Amino acid sequence: MAAAKESNKGTEAVCENVAIIFGVTGLVGRELAKRLVSKPKWKVYGVARNPETFPIQSPKYHFISCDLLNSLETLQKLSSLHDVTHGFWVTWANQHPLDSPECCEQNRAMLSNSLNAILPASKALKHFSLQTGMSHYAAFEGEKNVGFFDEESPRMTAGCNFYYVLEDLLSETLDGKVGWSVHRPGVILGSSHRTQFNFIGSLCVYGAICKHLNLPFVFGGTRECWEESYIDGSDARLVAEQHIWAATNEEISSSYGQPFNSISGRSFTWKEMWASLGRTLGVEVPEEKFKEDFSFTKALGDKQKVWEEIVEKEGLVPTKMEDLANWEFLDILFRYPAKLLGSREKTDRLGFTMRYKTLDSILYWIDFMRDEKFIPSNSSV
Repeated sequence: MAAAKESNKGTEAVCENVAIIFGVTGLVGRELAKRLVSKPKWKVYGVARNPETFPIQSPKYHFISCDLLNSLETLQKLSSLHDVTHGFWVTWANQHPLDSPECCEQNRAMLSNSLNAILPASKALKHFSLQTGMSHYAAFEGEKNVGFFDEESPRMTAGCNFYYVLEDLLSETLDGKVGWSVHRPGVILGSSHRTQFNFIGSLCVYGAICKHLNLPFVFGGTRECWEESYIDGSDARLVAEQHIWAATNEEISSSYGQPFNSISGRSFTWKEMWASLGRTLGVEVPEEKFKEDFSFTKALGDKQKVWEEIVEKEGLVPTKMEDLANWEFLDILFRYPAKLLGSREKTDRLGFTMRYKTLDSILYWIDFMRDEKFIPSNSSV
């Protein structure tokens, strides 16, 4: 518990706000931590199971390695944090299928263990922020919708959705005591090698392998997903800022269970941006970019050795292909049966007006991953 003890030295007197970020090494967790420590009078505890590759260098930041599925370990490592004022939940357990009862039970246990550890000690807790996603509104298998979901759209009645379980747990635990909010991003665009659904990492590894093996950079999926707007992009910078906005906006932070769609801006199609993505990655983009029978899992699932060659040749940070790329995720994303498009009306009306163009976000995060040496540099491609 040395990390927690050290965290009080020299910062407690000047830090009016103290955040604990569960899932600090993920796409949004990293952005949250960087943004909060850059603000005056904030201190941050970052919690994750595995240590960080690029730790945040700040006396106001303190990393705590903790397995939140282990109730005893969670209690031992977090129960001494008496100064927490804001909680941010941007993590989840993925050992089971997302729509399974086991997934619901496991994620509920993680959040329950964490709340049981911090609530008795954190008497000054003002707000707890929960991140879920646009899958709140539609299942992996379902009817195709043609509209936009707003925050009051009803829950699905069939199957299991661990997002509902987490919201219900916060309602049971915090209502009437501590304000809390829910944030629902679409495809999160950011940089991390500690997240399962990493679109930017998957795209970049795909491009690097195509370049290395001189393969065409094609889109594999359904024609509907290729030509129509099917899902929203959510820049990790925007999602992080929305968490902070809700947690520090007095009218919102004191309410119980306010939901917010956390999406970047106007809808997009993969068709309109695919050539630009290929050019940025320095790969051959064929005239026939759409290939319905192309499966990322089948074409790239056995390319671990190829990625090792690329990492060694380019002098990259050592990673396994699976650390950055998830081919099953791309196959699901580009063949999604239901449109997951959200409305920004509520957030815009309440004053959160930050926006990003999805193509600009993707290009920004490609450059970011290059700067961190997770993928080949521009000169290499």
